[in-house]
Amino acid sequence: MGRTSNAREKILTAAQSLIGQRGYSALGTAEICKVAGVPKGSFYYFFETKEALALAVLDEHWETQRGDWSRVLRGDGEPLQRLRQLFEETEAGQRAGQQSCGTVSGCLFGNLTLELSNQTEAVRSRLQGIFDAQVDMVEEVVAEAGERGEIAVDDHREAARSVVAQLEGQVLFAKLYNDPRRLDALWRNCLAILGARLPV
Repeated sequence: MGRTSNAREKILTAAQSLIGQRGYSALGTAEICKVAGVPKGSFYYFFETKEALALAVLDEHWETQRGDWSRVLRGDGEPLQRLRQLFEETEAGQRAGQQSCGTVSGCLFGNLTLELSNQTEAVRSRLQGIFDAQVDMVEEVVAEAGERGEIAVDDHREAARSVVAQLEGQVLFAKLYNDPRRLDALWRNCLAILGARLPV
């Protein structure tokens, strides 16, 4: 039996790192393969186009992030505390990234939305699906808080969308200013969006 190649995983890991650091458009397949330590021919064996690689990177990143969000948002504890934990873990992740490479990397999904959503319909559609799924997960928590009388919003879906937009926007500012302290306002702003009735 032949040896199983891990070239695809190496390409995905290298691409995700490079896209996070420098964006998608500036990257060539040769550079990705060089960083991955695989022959250039391996790229086209696994990915028909560079766009196909971008979609695979999005899927891989979302699979990991969805697991993290599910662990936090569907875990134990009161709903607003779970939402706060999501913000705290997001901030911790941005701080860790800055410590390791010197810059706040921001959100891969947000970065690619800004860079590619007007260039490729396939990527735009995939990103829409990811953000919709994030809103779904936050909406579950918002609805639970609403049932407990802890918030003063009637439209849980729109409130969840605003919370995700707030999170994404503050991460964008953290990247722009290379300062994860820009995320400090997240929780206070979220309470205002939700009209939280209880101090948390």
